[in-house]
Amino acid sequence: MVAYILLDKPSMESTRITVIGAGPAGIALGVEASRQRISETIILEKAGHLCDTIATLYRKGKRVDAVYRKLTVKARGPLSFETTDRESFLAWMDEVVVEYGLDIRYRHEVMDIQKTGKRFQISCGNGNSFETDIVVVAIGIFGRPTKPSYPIPREVKDRIFFSLPAASPADQEILVVGGGDSAAEAACFLSRQNRVTLTYRRSEFFRINEPNLCTLNQCCTFENLRTRLGVDIAGITAHGEGLIVKYTDGEALGYDAVFYFLGGSTPRSFLERAGVSYSDNTPVVDASGESNIPALFLAGDLVAEKGSIMAAFNSATVVMEKILGVYVGKPDDE
Repeated sequence: MVAYILLDKPSMESTRITVIGAGPAGIALGVEASRQRISETIILEKAGHLCDTIATLYRKGKRVDAVYRKLTVKARGPLSFETTDRESFLAWMDEVVVEYGLDIRYRHEVMDIQKTGKRFQISCGNGNSFETDIVVVAIGIFGRPTKPSYPIPREVKDRIFFSLPAASPADQEILVVGGGDSAAEAACFLSRQNRVTLTYRRSEFFRINEPNLCTLNQCCTFENLRTRLGVDIAGITAHGEGLIVKYTDGEALGYDAVFYFLGGSTPRSFLERAGVSYSDNTPVVDASGESNIPALFLAGDLVAEKGSIMAAFNSATVVMEKILGVYVGKPDDE
């Protein structure tokens, strides 16, 4: 006789508020829910740690700005900080999670959101699922780095990077592509042990903040870093152990590796599958961050000033104000 073991199917957990993303906006949402004593609030995070963009894309010691692009944002909620470094900011976020008792489910990548009746069903890649009254999507745009329009040959993909690796290369000819703060900081950092070219399609930088521009200019006084402005890349081909970058001005130069820092893009396909409407490549939300799907909100970089952590914090406060006024009402123990 064959004995069959019946395995339990993953259960569907019921929650009141489900936040997707444990970045600054997601954590701020959890804090707001905790302060209002809204139980059964969870945060789903695909990575194994919080603030994935800062933890993985920021190099050690990188500055975390409270004032972003000269935009000073006054705190509307309980979370506020002064400009600090990567390690101090992440340590503070860890303290916030403990202080407010946030329920963060790591390694829970949300694959699908569907509304059935008045509730949402959320499916995760690990097989877990949740049924919830309110969904707040707080995914940062840098979760999926923007890639170039031209194809990257399979033969050179091990020499193409979209963030700094854990072990920095040494004694290589490196091309950094981009015109923002991340590109400038990466170029300066890599030039310590490599020969680096920072290329940007425009004739001058205009997205780099003043401190980084000063550092970049200083680094360019040394032989290991130079800029190549006003020219775009037409394509890349393999060449031995390295690669050849073909520029639109007809020049072709060899490099050992190429680092792209082109920014990020909103997870449009994911949101549209959930039913969120778009207009001019921007998700349609009201002043509170609520989408065209009732009780489905967007927060953080998806709706706020992109890159501003303070604006992300504030977006969570705005979302909670409407949640309290329309969907939740009085806290549990009142």
